[in-house]
Amino acid sequence: MSNRSGEKKISLYNRWLNGIEAVGNKLPHPIALFALLALLIVIISAVCAAMGVSATGELISGDELKETTVTAVSLLTKDGLAYIFSKAVSNFTSYAPLGMVLVAMLGVGVAEQSGLINALLKQTVKVTPKAFITPVVVFLGVMSNIASDAGYVVLIPLGAMVFRAYGRHPMAGLAAAFCGVSGGFSANLLVGTLDPLLAGISQTAASIIDPNYHVAVMGNYYFMCASTFLITILGTIITDKLVEPRLEAFGGELLADEDTSLTTITPEEKKGLKRAGIVALIFVLVIVAACIPQNSFFRNANGSLLGRPASPLIDGVVVLIALLFFFPAVAFGKTVGTLKDHREVCNAMSKSMAAMGSFLALAFVSSQFIQYFNYTKLGTIIALNGANFLREAKVGLIPLMVIFVLFSAFMNLFMGSASAKWNILAPVFVPMFMLLGYSPELCQLAYRIGDSSTNIITPMMTYFAVIVVFAQRYDKKAGIGTITATMLPYSICFLFFWTIMLVIWLSLGLPIGVDTGLFYPAV
Repeated sequence: MSNRSGEKKISLYNRWLNGIEAVGNKLPHPIALFALLALLIVIISAVCAAMGVSATGELISGDELKETTVTAVSLLTKDGLAYIFSKAVSNFTSYAPLGMVLVAMLGVGVAEQSGLINALLKQTVKVTPKAFITPVVVFLGVMSNIASDAGYVVLIPLGAMVFRAYGRHPMAGLAAAFCGVSGGFSANLLVGTLDPLLAGISQTAASIIDPNYHVAVMGNYYFMCASTFLITILGTIITDKLVEPRLEAFGGELLADEDTSLTTITPEEKKGLKRAGIVALIFVLVIVAACIPQNSFFRNANGSLLGRPASPLIDGVVVLIALLFFFPAVAFGKTVGTLKDHREVCNAMSKSMAAMGSFLALAFVSSQFIQYFNYTKLGTIIALNGANFLREAKVGLIPLMVIFVLFSAFMNLFMGSASAKWNILAPVFVPMFMLLGYSPELCQLAYRIGDSSTNIITPMMTYFAVIVVFAQRYDKKAGIGTITATMLPYSICFLFFWTIMLVIWLSLGLPIGVDTGLFYPAV
């Protein structure tokens, strides 16, 4: 639609998102912004501590549940100031994405420098119909959480590159991958690392009411399998119909390490891809073979690969992914001549690390902000007070679940860790749900829906800063506002339709997981 002057009229929807992006991008540079937020937490903590702000509730400590009063802790005290200076380095080095990103990039960087990724993109363009690339990227994003957080540092930048290879906006590819990896974090066709983690917390909370009740690790499996297809369908529609049309035509400078001839693949590259594929297959078979023995070094003390405590296979998944890129990349580079000897391989690794300078600076300040929030107990106080209020609301099953989903989504804006929030909320809501006749697995399921839906719009999500860095590769002006405005349609639609799916599931009385129903049988 155009006005009389011939200018294209901007819809109300686009004006709204453009406004969010404009406001967000008027914020300081992400590095400066997180530094200011950290300073703000310091000031707020002092005010709250002086006012005696607190919250009381039952918290899990180890394997025990204790009635605990949490009071705001000031950073403007002797101990607080000592913490700021003495823990600055450890806050940075313990920042969860730091090791994940750098280790993964050692392998991915070599794959980029060798030309393997460009060759794979060419082959992808050649064999995959354009119409299917969006659902493939979203689906792979959802499935990537089987490898814990690795999808954040591997698949999201690859999603942007794949879209660019198809002549589509790379930011749309980044958004499609991000919505699958983070928005669909709880969904999967397989049992992921999140399942045993949350089930263990739910088990401790359920023992308050029934010490003999066993929370099944696959207690949400049926619903989350179906959710995988829901997220894939929604992510595809939102990307193609809402997000990409809003993005301006990409006109940035081509990067030196990206190939613009994405329609042909040379005989050398074909030969290199074949050898890389053989090396990758051998590597995977070796890992699978190493996992088979019951006394495998990849298994935990209980002989499990996926159970608790986390097995070496799960803890080492980032290293395995880095090697899965590294070995095929070396084979490809030796074949096509881009990596002639070990010195060039080492140089490729060095170049990949050199490109991470802006991420390292951002990681330092964002890690301080997140740790300050934890130290001051502000996030815990917000969650406990909200949980106590919701516990007092006496409503029916479906309204209760909808409210709890929305409450979990809201809490996720203040606390990014799924396990940390569940440690706080589970002791309150799991026993309450059981006393009302609802199973712990159902309570856990509602929590997972809300927690996943708002992952993609909250800066408290640990990897949010990483996504900003990835976006700036294609849009130097990209900031928190850009990512929030781009991902907001996904978040709203996921929250709405995922909740509708839950309501339908409850109305039909379907089992939500293996040997798990909606109701706690003892009531």
